[in-house]
Amino acid sequence: MMPALHPRHHGLIFASLAIFFWSTVAAAFKLSLGHISFLPLVFYSALASMGVLGILCLLGGKFSQLKAWHKSDYIRSIGLGLLNPALYYLILFRAYELLPAQEAQVLNFTWPIVLTLLGAFFLGQRLSLFSALAISVSFFGVAIIATRGDLMSMQFSSLQGVSLALGSTLIWASYWVINQTERRDPLLRLFVNFVAGVAWMAILLTATAQWQLPVVEAIFGAIYIGMFEMSLAFFCWFQALRLSANISLLNNLIFLTPFGSLLVIFLVLKEPVYPSTLIGLFLIIASILLQKLVAKKVIVDRM
Repeated sequence: MMPALHPRHHGLIFASLAIFFWSTVAAAFKLSLGHISFLPLVFYSALASMGVLGILCLLGGKFSQLKAWHKSDYIRSIGLGLLNPALYYLILFRAYELLPAQEAQVLNFTWPIVLTLLGAFFLGQRLSLFSALAISVSFFGVAIIATRGDLMSMQFSSLQGVSLALGSTLIWASYWVINQTERRDPLLRLFVNFVAGVAWMAILLTATAQWQLPVVEAIFGAIYIGMFEMSLAFFCWFQALRLSANISLLNNLIFLTPFGSLLVIFLVLKEPVYPSTLIGLFLIIASILLQKLVAKKVIVDRM
């Protein structure tokens, strides 16, 4: 018989599943966008995610908690649903239409740096010289990726695509900051956000007359994205955070995601990985790690 896993390992298993799911979705985005435009893809993916999240909430007996929600909780969730999934995935999927999957995926991974900038701008958090250096390293990596290593020419493969990929990080970082003040169950909050997001997308598709019946490939793509990117990955991550005694380890494991994603992009899409993408990714990760070191130093200095 196989020995039983220690409970402390359960968090690591859930974290590994989340990272695996997230590593596959960049390729799924690109494949799906070959069969359907980005607007309806966001709608159908969010619809699939709403169904999965609804089932998870039902199985977890979470819907009874809605009785304790106030009117302000629902209004807040409607607003957050506009940010995620609506605006975030609209901008991100459009970036994937314009850029190679590897570039869109790595540029989107700069959101922790954007989060630091948001904290400095809106929350009045002090931006140290060391933090500014780390951010500069990150954006140097972005420039290498965006120009495919030809910094002198400053010719972008798609300036609009690069701008959208970076813009998606601003939406996600804003959503993350706002969610830090939420006190309701995270999975139930996410479900309500997606109910609102699907409604927002339905309004947008109707207003722009861009309803599109998906072909079979697009249906499977939307279901995959909705299940594994938008719902099950976050469910696994919530479980990992709840069960793990070492949150720092989980936060470090997340850095495996872009490398796993590049491998899947290479194997599934047959997209050659540019040296500039790898160099830029290493610089971005180095800058995020520098930020984490600064944060730890500040905590230690204040003890």
